[in-house]
Amino acid sequence: MRHLVVLLCVALSGLAQQRRVVTDAMVREVQNSAILIDTHNDVTSRTVDGFDIGKRASDGHTDIPRLREGGVGAVFFAAYVAADYAKDKTAAHRALEMIDTVRTDIAARYPDTFSFATSAAEIEAAHRQGKIAALIGIEGGHAIEDDPRLLRDFYALGVRYMTLTHTNTNNWADSSGDLRDRAVKRHNGLTSQGKQIVAEMNRLGMMVDISHVSGKTFYDALEASKAPLIASHSSCRALSGVPRNMTDEMIVALAKRGGVIHINFNCEFLSEKTAESERNKPERTRGTNVLPATLSDVVDHIDHVVKLAGLSAVGIGSDFDGIKCTPRGLEDVSKFPNLTRALLEHGYSPDDIRKIYGGNTLRVMRAVEHARAQ
Repeated sequence: MRHLVVLLCVALSGLAQQRRVVTDAMVREVQNSAILIDTHNDVTSRTVDGFDIGKRASDGHTDIPRLREGGVGAVFFAAYVAADYAKDKTAAHRALEMIDTVRTDIAARYPDTFSFATSAAEIEAAHRQGKIAALIGIEGGHAIEDDPRLLRDFYALGVRYMTLTHTNTNNWADSSGDLRDRAVKRHNGLTSQGKQIVAEMNRLGMMVDISHVSGKTFYDALEASKAPLIASHSSCRALSGVPRNMTDEMIVALAKRGGVIHINFNCEFLSEKTAESERNKPERTRGTNVLPATLSDVVDHIDHVVKLAGLSAVGIGSDFDGIKCTPRGLEDVSKFPNLTRALLEHGYSPDDIRKIYGGNTLRVMRAVEHARAQ
């Protein structure tokens, strides 16, 4: 009988934790104390064409008023280079345009809001000043046009991570985006040149991002790198079976080396129902009338990583302004307090959330900086 009472008390305690009442003041306290680092935002694809990030927009996901409302502390703005630029050999030129839009159209245009940052310490300094740290990550390894000299130049301009591939396999790394394209010349992971590029990223102090890569490329990069890796904007394949998501085995391997997976808010990556709905549509109608995911789907992905690999293995990489469908309750950058509330209600402590929102990413950055120093 005593055993049953104990079990009942434990069950009721867990239920109470799941249904904990969360006040607005509790949410504000977490938002104000956390450094919320979003490791992948694509508003740069708009600012490079003239979009003014300083004014509240009626479309898109990102602008300064909404960043402030969302309590965002730092953003890795994507220097996204589409695969087409590799075909006509203008990838490096496009990368420079994208780097410039972060430095000029975002950070320099609004210095009272943004502080351009290149290190963990500079992110923390921006937070103490009440500013949003603006950082750069290159999306698409073809941006360096197979030349380590360009990699070094991009680092000097402030780039602090590079996604090894985008949806296209490049000359030294396989992508997850063209697995079924028989016309693509694949390498079975990283080539020897690819491993040298990873080594040079380590030497420079640039984070290696494995979002978009094939499984073999991931494991090759994990083996080649002397510093922890990140997935800047990926989710869990166990919950939504799209190739862009990471398998449980990959997440565990990433975490064992100190890496972090940053959860992507793309509806299809979050919800198997959404992914299945998209797969079953004729190709011409995909991306239209998408079945939305929800805020609880995001919490489920965070939960999955935490249970699988620990609290230190998960972060946030929204992919805002690079995706068409966002979850209900997380429609844009202003809605991050909704996620804070949901995590508190789900039983996460303020310290837990501070780690998820930024602490884990800062730890990886410091590890990469330390590896450079070594």
